[in-house]
Amino acid sequence: MAFGINRKELEDWKQQVSSGEIAFITHFWVHPRFEGITSVTKVGCNDVHKLVSWGRKYGLQEQWIHKRNLFPHFDLIGEKQLEVLNQEGQWEQLKRFF
Repeated sequence: MAFGINRKELEDWKQQVSSGEIAFITHFWVHPRFEGITSVTKVGCNDVHKLVSWGRKYGLQEQWIHKRNLFPHFDLIGEKQLEVLNQEGQWEQLKRFF
């Protein structure tokens, strides 16, 4: 379940993904399998080839892309999440969720 974002932020992310941009959205998230993890970042793009190419820079594998809907995306958590957000200059998301 997602917490800490509003409908406009989600709609903006969906619009960016639909437009073929690499788009980031982070929200609070709790799952019993991931103790100590309190947020997830979704990095999406409807151009899957572009998303795969982007993900390679960070060692992300194509099979990790969630392709089950109109908004293909990687889910990033933990150290990889922090690494990517820092390298991509996503300062606002880092300030809000860490």
